Amino acid sequence: MAGNIAFPMYDVNRIATDALAKALQQRFPDAQLQHPADLLAHWQDENLLLSQTCGYPLVTLLTDVQVVGHFHYTAPGCEGGHYRSLIVVRDADKHKTVTDFRGHIAACNSPDSQSGYHALRNYLNHDDTFFRSIVWSGSHRQSLKTVQNGTADLAAIDCVTLALLTRYEPQALSGLSIIDETTLTPGLPLITSRHTSAQTLAALRQALREIAEDKKIAEPLLIGGFSPASRREYDVILTASSGA
Repeated sequence: MAGNIAFPMYDVNRIATDALAKALQQRFPDAQLQHPADLLAHWQDENLLLSQTCGYPLVTLLTDVQVVGHFHYTAPGCEGGHYRSLIVVRDADKHKTVTDFRGHIAACNSPDSQSGYHALRNYLNHDDTFFRSIVWSGSHRQSLKTVQNGTADLAAIDCVTLALLTRYEPQALSGLSIIDETTLTPGLPLITSRHTSAQTLAALRQALREIAEDKKIAEPLLIGGFSPASRREYDVILTASSGA
């Protein structure tokens, strides 16, 4: 089947990410690999064969896409097909608890990020007055930089991103410590267009299961398995973010 594919969410090591995409292309030779700059437009593409998104955009913005499933990651903080965020501060503050940061500044990658914003907001019981202000950084990597340079004091970072940076870009974590973690949430969903047939959806799930078992492809990305999933599994994200 023709269509576009991308794995934009954990693209810390481009060589490893492209190897994952090429393994999928071997099974779907007409698929086109993309490195999209506009993620929302990419996820909403009618010709989307496969991509990975964040749970919060899935439940709030991507109402028409089909959920294929999610990878299981071996990063510290993951359990099965679920992951969490780790709360990061400067080493000088590693003796503190999160409650000590009331009135301080948080760095968050985006208002529609589950791991960088909503997981932290849920952790704080939706107390939107807890921080003096929020620096919207644009990415987890930039959030770490803002904590390192003192522009912000604390950030919640996706545990898979943190583990990949530890492996491939350890300087991104220089001078930083983890002081706590958020609750588990379903792993980042792999999605396909609403036009993808049931037959192709089944083929995608089989291909991803096989790829996740190929250690040469999976291990550099900390992938330890794959599970099919439905949109219903992600309803907990919307419930938690609403404070219900």
